[in-house]
Amino acid sequence: MSPGAEAKPPQRVAVVGGGWAGLAAAVHATTLGHQASLYEMAPQLGGRARSVTHDGITLDNGQHILIGAYRDTLALMRRVGVEPDQVLHRQPLTLLYPDGSGLCLPPGPALPAFARGVWAWRELPWRQRLGLLALAAQWRWQGFRCAPALTVAELARRCPPQAYRELIEPLCVAALNTPAEQASAQVLLTVLRDALFGEPGAADLLLPKGSLDALLPRVAGEWLRQHGASVALGHRVMRLDVDASGADIDGERYDHVVLATPPGEAARLVETLAPAWSREAAAFRYQPIITAWLQASAARWPQPMMALRADNRRPAQFGFDLGALGGPRSTYALVVSGAAAWVDAGTNATRSAILNQWDEAFPARQHGPVKWLDSRTEKRATFACTPGLKRPAARVHARVTVAGDHVEGPYPATLEGAVRSGLAAVQALGRAGSGA
Repeated sequence: MSPGAEAKPPQRVAVVGGGWAGLAAAVHATTLGHQASLYEMAPQLGGRARSVTHDGITLDNGQHILIGAYRDTLALMRRVGVEPDQVLHRQPLTLLYPDGSGLCLPPGPALPAFARGVWAWRELPWRQRLGLLALAAQWRWQGFRCAPALTVAELARRCPPQAYRELIEPLCVAALNTPAEQASAQVLLTVLRDALFGEPGAADLLLPKGSLDALLPRVAGEWLRQHGASVALGHRVMRLDVDASGADIDGERYDHVVLATPPGEAARLVETLAPAWSREAAAFRYQPIITAWLQASAARWPQPMMALRADNRRPAQFGFDLGALGGPRSTYALVVSGAAAWVDAGTNATRSAILNQWDEAFPARQHGPVKWLDSRTEKRATFACTPGLKRPAARVHARVTVAGDHVEGPYPATLEGAVRSGLAAVQALGRAGSGA
């Protein structure tokens, strides 16, 4: 992206919301020469991808994975002075289970790497390997398109069963945070097209080394202040008034407003201005994510991220060795995506199931005793990415645009989706006329 080529006459721009979409919007607006003011209701930046402190230990509010295809997120990090190679651990896509089985893609061009990785997946019977390769070829031949009403489970009904359980289901819940029986097949195909079958390195896993704050939020906040932008923390915007010549945020006048808040908060602010948009945004259904942190001083993992076999008695799909990623030593994060059923089961049942899952995957005789540290449930972690989901448009009014991974677009709720929407919201400044 070439910011200079998109520059508009300088404007006063208010960005409401300091998550990754809001940070992208504020940085981009400042880069283009606009006077940006960022409002964030929380005491810190980062939104759903931020760092928290527990008993003196810095942890993230949830474990986030980036991939090599996140070109706009990586470019934003570089723009504010963060070098991705220094703060991210890069490795080819690897879904390695505790018993040593799983898919490991070699580096190189996407299609040959996928074919070589599948064929080297020795635990998968050779007929299933051929079946998986044939299915992937069919999706590619069809242009990664399918009927909008299909779920991932329906799309993959001909997928070999072990490949479905150990590859398709984990990829679906990791990318869409929605169980395969409910998830949009078209959105998953779009992700596979751009990542698994994209440019060389697009499917690489990029795991944060250290805290999410150091990845973007804290550094972006400092960059904004150094470049003349205003950053107001702990300020919940209560009122948005708009007319043909501008917009008022709690009585402060701006030329344009970018709403980079969660959908419900945006719906509240534009309820009078755009009632239909407000109803659409307020109607979202959500999927939760549960993150549990454990300590095991004797545990030794072969790599920082492990895939875990999940079912109705084993909640977590992935685990992360935080010590190997520059975080607290001997500390592990287990992640339960698409976690609605486990939220319904309750905290005690989920805790017991996660500890049992750990003991089964990492027996004490090999990995020593484990200690429960804490857990966090993000009940509205992402929207439920279901077939045919109608997402609200980014433009509410000529003076108001919306940014966030929930606005209209082809991708699921990801950091890259949030960043792209923030950039797009600023690119739209002045593009429309003065009317609604």
